[in-house]
Amino acid sequence: MKESAKSRVTFAIVAGIVRPVMNLLMNKKWEGLEKLPAGGFIAAPNHCTEIDPLVIGHMLYNQQRMPRFLAKGSLFKVPVLRSVLRNTKQIPVERSTAGANRSLQVAKEVVDEGGAIIIYPEGTLTRDPDLWPMKGHTGAARMALESGIPVVPMAHWGAHEVFPRYAKRFHVFPRKTSHVLVGDPVDLSAFAGRPLDRATLTEATNVIMDAITGLLAGLRGEQPPAERWDPAAHNQTNHGRFVERGRQPGSGTEAP
Repeated sequence: MKESAKSRVTFAIVAGIVRPVMNLLMNKKWEGLEKLPAGGFIAAPNHCTEIDPLVIGHMLYNQQRMPRFLAKGSLFKVPVLRSVLRNTKQIPVERSTAGANRSLQVAKEVVDEGGAIIIYPEGTLTRDPDLWPMKGHTGAARMALESGIPVVPMAHWGAHEVFPRYAKRFHVFPRKTSHVLVGDPVDLSAFAGRPLDRATLTEATNVIMDAITGLLAGLRGEQPPAERWDPAAHNQTNHGRFVERGRQPGSGTEAP
């Protein structure tokens, strides 16, 4: 994607701040980078802590791929941050409105020009008590099936130890390692020619989530739950903060 001078300068300034901080906070281990397509693609990672965008953005920027996110529309109202987001061509999403469809169209245009769009299929930080990927939303699947854009699953693990979900401070010592694993583009050929109804999009989304979960299971060396966490089944909202009372997120143990 052709970058404007303002975008290149803003990215360089942000990277000059973020990369040293990320390198200071944790070690990094990136695997599967050769699987990133040469052209445009959708990056679909898991989402377990607020600093996830910095982790994935850092990795992509170091591969000379400018990271662009579908970001909450409310972030574009924050002074200073608003200018950074706009100058780097991040894409605002107004949830549960027609604006979400417009945002996906803009994202498609970015990808068509060779850019990389990061979409978190879960839509928010996972509600799963042990930080496994939960039920996904269908935006990434819809964009991929409508346009033939490859979806590249990604999993990362370790950053949550530096900044746990909904935490108020960083835990730098002892030094942690952030692992990122890039998978092969998801094979969605089975859905070619099918109507893009809810059943098709849900099934395709499950295939994407299975790929992400499989990568994360490899990083963690653990078996994921047999059934993916569904917030609705646990009387939880789809967006916003949530901490399960009595548990320490990701620990599998009761909080003191």
